[in-house]
Amino acid sequence: VHCDYFPDSKSGTPGADNYKVKGNLHWVSARHAYHAEVRLYDRLFLVPQPGAGEADYRGEINPEAKRVIEARLEPSLAQAQAEERFQFERHGYFVADRVDSRPGAPVFNRAVGLRDSWGKQGGGQ
Repeated sequence: VHCDYFPDSKSGTPGADNYKVKGNLHWVSARHAYHAEVRLYDRLFLVPQPGAGEADYRGEINPEAKRVIEARLEPSLAQAQAEERFQFERHGYFVADRVDSRPGAPVFNRAVGLRDSWGKQGGGQ
C-alpha cells in the first residue's frame, strides 16, 4: 500500500477542509491504538409490532440488541469526557457513557448507526 500522511487533515483543525473525505482513509496503528469497550445497540425487537396477535413478545426479542466489543480507537479518545459525542467512521455516532466511563477509560455507546436498511427490508417504516 502506498499512501501519503496529512497530519493537518484531522476534522476540526485549520486546513482540514482542504481534503475530500471520500478520498481519504482513516487508519489507526495497532501499536498505538486505544483499546476501549464499545457497545453496539440495535433494535430491541425483531418485528415492528412485538406481541401483535397471538405472538409472545419475548420470542421476538432481538438477541443481537446489545453487543459489547473491544475496539481499537484513536488514542485521543482515551480523554473523552462523559456524554461527549463522536462519529466513528463507517459505524455511526457514539457517546461516552456517563455512568460506566472513567477518567482515561471511557466506554462508548452507539447512539445512531450510519446506515439503516431495516425499513426497506419490510421490517419497519
